[in-house]
Amino acid sequence: MKVTVVLEPSPEGGFTVYVPSLLGCISEGDTKAEALANIREAIELYLEPTEDEALCDERAEVVELVV
Repeated sequence: MKVTVVLEPSPEGGFTVYVPSLLGCISEGDTKAEALANIREAIELYLEPTEDEALCDERAEVVELVV
């Protein structure tokens, strides 16, 4: 899976990184490499299914929608 991330220098030092397509998926690090490693982990956790999602109705269906 490919996602676009935005890496910004922080005024206090280090870097903030976020994923525009994943609302609230944000991280930081002292170096670019650390910030990118941290956002990779944040993305994995963000996309991990929760218990609520696992308990969906058996009649439910997944539909892809192109906008």
